[in-house]
Amino acid sequence: MGQEALDHGRAGAGGAVPPHRYAPGADRDRGRRNAGARAACDRPWRRQTGGARIMGMLDGRTALVTGGSRGLGRALCMALAREGANVAFNYSRSVAEAEGVLAALRELGVKAWAFQVSVLDKAGLQGMVRAIEADAGAIDILINNAGIGQVVPLALMEEEDWDRMMNTNVKGAFLTTQAVLRGMIHQKRGRILNISSLAGVKMMQAPVHYSAAKAALKGMTEALAKEVGRYGITVNCLAPGVLDEGVSGNVPAAKMTEYLRHCALGRLGTVEEVAQAAAFFVSDKNSYMSGATVVIDGAV
Repeated sequence: MGQEALDHGRAGAGGAVPPHRYAPGADRDRGRRNAGARAACDRPWRRQTGGARIMGMLDGRTALVTGGSRGLGRALCMALAREGANVAFNYSRSVAEAEGVLAALRELGVKAWAFQVSVLDKAGLQGMVRAIEADAGAIDILINNAGIGQVVPLALMEEEDWDRMMNTNVKGAFLTTQAVLRGMIHQKRGRILNISSLAGVKMMQAPVHYSAAKAALKGMTEALAKEVGRYGITVNCLAPGVLDEGVSGNVPAAKMTEYLRHCALGRLGTVEEVAQAAAFFVSDKNSYMSGATVVIDGAV
């Protein structure tokens, strides 16, 4: 749990993707960017020590994070940028929060893009990917983070509740991955990381449709890893327990107390802890792991 809600964002007419007005640079007219502005955008985030730059794990890579404007998505964007990656993200409605993430990314000296487009908008996602590739080349890293949570028992669940959960949490990952995958195959390299949940890999008390959707991401990870490994692409999955931000706000107090009673570390995880792990999993330091689901839950 802990994934950011991202649903029903709209692209412009005809499926065109309206990039955020502050992306990808301070001036959207590339022809008017001066050399100094371009150099500033390309500066590595890490300070120089004794004249030598400290390299990040992701220097020179371009990453796309879905649902990147808040919660775990924001933490993922920041963690990747701190390791030197240029970062693009999409979001649905939270314009002010997206502006804040974009500004924070730029302060780290990396290129940054934000797109207001839903993970369910196939044409919009394809347009977003084309825009990123036109400015930065192929996307090296995809983190499928966008998702929603809802607490409702199966007996009271509407069909629309089930469909919305599956569409956003599973179909959204499928559509985004499909939009990015061709470029990764062409360059014969890529890192895909799906954000699942403890509820999708362990038997625990959680909403049935949420657990089913997160379990589907685990299955998607394993099958896709087999399918694209020949192209030098790895596919892995993180399954966080309950985190300090995101859908944990939907968990009733009594259930939260019970959850923490079973957690060996006795506390919620933080989005930063998961994001730091994610940065490693999509780096070249983790080049042989593929098809794996890693649980980050404090030993529940």
